[in-house]
Amino acid sequence: MSHLPRVITLNAQDNVAIALADIGPGEFGAEGGIRLLQSIKRGHKFAIAPIKAGQNVVRYGQIIGQATTDIAIGEHVHVQNLGMGEHAQNYAHASETVSLGTAVERRTFDGYHRADGRVGTRNYLGILTSVNCSGSVAKFIAEAAEKTGLLNDFPNIDGIVPITHGTGCGMSGENEGYDTLFRTLSGYAQHPNFGGILLIGLGCEVMQVSALVGGRPIRADGALRYMTIQNEGGTRKTIEKGLSELRAIAELANAATRKPAPASELMVGMQCGGSDGYSGITANPALGAASDLVVRHGGTTILSETSEIYGAEHLLTRRAVSVEIGEKLIDRVRWWEDYTARNKGEMDNNPSPGNKRGGLTTILEKSLGAVAKSGSAPLTEVYLFGEKIDRKGFVFMDSPGFDPCSVTGQIASGANLIVFTTGRGSVSGYMPTPCIKIATNSEMYARMSDDMDINCGDIISEGVSLADKGQEIFEMFLRVASGEQTKSEDLGFGGVEFVPWQIGAVM
Repeated sequence: MSHLPRVITLNAQDNVAIALADIGPGEFGAEGGIRLLQSIKRGHKFAIAPIKAGQNVVRYGQIIGQATTDIAIGEHVHVQNLGMGEHAQNYAHASETVSLGTAVERRTFDGYHRADGRVGTRNYLGILTSVNCSGSVAKFIAEAAEKTGLLNDFPNIDGIVPITHGTGCGMSGENEGYDTLFRTLSGYAQHPNFGGILLIGLGCEVMQVSALVGGRPIRADGALRYMTIQNEGGTRKTIEKGLSELRAIAELANAATRKPAPASELMVGMQCGGSDGYSGITANPALGAASDLVVRHGGTTILSETSEIYGAEHLLTRRAVSVEIGEKLIDRVRWWEDYTARNKGEMDNNPSPGNKRGGLTTILEKSLGAVAKSGSAPLTEVYLFGEKIDRKGFVFMDSPGFDPCSVTGQIASGANLIVFTTGRGSVSGYMPTPCIKIATNSEMYARMSDDMDINCGDIISEGVSLADKGQEIFEMFLRVASGEQTKSEDLGFGGVEFVPWQIGAVM
């Protein structure tokens, strides 16, 4: 007979509980003799107290919306009876900032020490494109390099990564969209997981190669070459020249070898996608514990997806190291409110169909679970999308909630690891940065074990503590940073996940 818990109440103030197994109508769903009025699927909510229409529904001790009708004890609480309502927050900037202190044992990983002082976790060659029009040629060069065995003489190089995208022209050269793409491409060109970069443009695009490289040192190691297809005389000549330049870059990159680096050189981009009702109970708070360990070791963790912290931003502003940092975060939230309004979108209804099938109802509920990834460390800075991160500790980078786009920004900002929690089963990878996939529940982990690196379902099924699971995640950070392959790397992901954020008109 199973002794696993069937339900969980997350906070004493909550008026809903979460089913941890499918529970049938008429069955007892919680201590105190609550009999369920309908079938409740695992990850979904039911009322443990009567809730009147217009009354707040509370989970995590926080408001996740208002009842749209009267809800009886034991009744399923979801889209049919729960809506947004008003959700004004008290930001209380910098009022709950608590230092985590420093780790007693100083941990290390084996990484690639770059000339600019940063440390990479991989040693790729990148073929970076300034515009969609040079994307095919970049792939042609990578394919030709593979066919000719170019890397056979360079055993310290992990591979060649063509970075292609769908923009770079048909846009203004002077607006926010241009600046965002410029930061993104510049960030990839300088990324410590690249041992060298070949930058290719067409020649007549808005995002000029000359603007990207002009008048400034892109890489301190000198391992960057650039060209345009028009200047080289067309496709075949560009491929021939590109192979020659790639070999010269490889000579430089191959000199790099793994050497011990302090854990303070970890920069971890944190993501969640395909979330479910377990995300805020298992994987996200466990990742929060791991994030705190990285910070205690002097490293950096990055929370993003501004549209998916909406309604929970007050939990971050209260942890800001200053009023100014808290206000920077709210400035981005206000920008998003304007951005979505003028593009006929809305911030209040972000959960996807998959999220809702998994038990999440409102953006408030989803955001509260998403913010759990950040642990309890102080918020030390707020950055624009793709802006170079120059502060240690827990930081925030503005981005959409669309995962490939958000990760693209985090990598451009310098993330040398990505960690991604999922309840429904997201599959993706993000070269040149390895991605660790964390399952929120054991059923999905078993079903998609070829894609998942860590299972957090055992927090429920076996009573594993969040602290122990956070330690397990942290240990995998160190192993992957030292070269252990993730499941997404083994599967070959990373070819289509470079997705710059396109802001503004396409002309």
